[in-house]
Amino acid sequence: MLIKTPAPHEPHPSEITPHRAYLNRRTTLAALGLAAASPLALAQPTAAGGGKLAKLPGARSAVAGAMVLDKPTSYADATSYNNFYEFGTDKADPAQLAHTLKPRPWTVAVEGECAKPGNYDIDALMKLAAMEERIYRLRCVEGWSMVIPWVGYSLSELIKRAEPTGKAKFVEFTTLADRAQMPGLRSGVLDWPYVEALRMDEAMHPLALLTFGMYGEVLPNQNGAPVRVVLPWKYGFKSAKSIVRIRFVEKQPRSSWEQSAPQEYGFYSNVNPNVAHPRWSQASERRIGEDGLFAKKRPTLMFNGYEAQVGQLYAGMDLRKFF
Repeated sequence: MLIKTPAPHEPHPSEITPHRAYLNRRTTLAALGLAAASPLALAQPTAAGGGKLAKLPGARSAVAGAMVLDKPTSYADATSYNNFYEFGTDKADPAQLAHTLKPRPWTVAVEGECAKPGNYDIDALMKLAAMEERIYRLRCVEGWSMVIPWVGYSLSELIKRAEPTGKAKFVEFTTLADRAQMPGLRSGVLDWPYVEALRMDEAMHPLALLTFGMYGEVLPNQNGAPVRVVLPWKYGFKSAKSIVRIRFVEKQPRSSWEQSAPQEYGFYSNVNPNVAHPRWSQASERRIGEDGLFAKKRPTLMFNGYEAQVGQLYAGMDLRKFF
């Protein structure tokens, strides 16, 4: 069943309070003159990966827009402050509970309107194209942001090998839904499994990244291991995690959040400071790691700062209607 629409006094899942608590904690620490660390900051380094996962180096990407100059978010923050409702709705739940996820063995089915469907073992999928490092901004619909060095290759590399037919207008992603591995599936937050989708030209854009790692290591479970997509010009929930199926379809699919609350979460979900969420502005954002007492919010950029690269995909579209 679809998610129950919250009553006015109830928090919607995207307004659940851990972010506020996290910011309050940082503010208190800053007022005391202490380091505003995330829950795992004392246990993990900040300049690189955590050092406990397999290394996954990538060559510096030459794709236009793929290497932003913003300071990367610390590994500790990026791996301890997550939305991954399959492991709970609290921001700390994925880091605490995702140890139950088994990223090996893993198979991704590629199917639908294509000439060369198939089942890809994760290790074979990782060898399909050369790994690249890309430093992308990540903007959450909740109004916070990060900067993360990802490792992967353009999704178009896999799509081209599948040879979509002329009927393939959209690409649909289905994520793992295993109650034995994912305790959050017991909740009614969404209608599982989690489904997301892109228009074919969006999926073929070079910035759309099929992602296997971050900070020079394989993906941690809480960040979508072993494979996810990253779409830096869209709100973070569009970037499906722990993918098990990629399907080419003719008709526009209904994504999970679009099904749960279509008045709030549209199919495109491009970052747009000029189109507010029905219950909050999208004009500014708080960068995780910059949440001290005197830290100011950053102005949100159109398409999250990737307008020069992706703006042409939406030429002539009413972005208030197609939000």
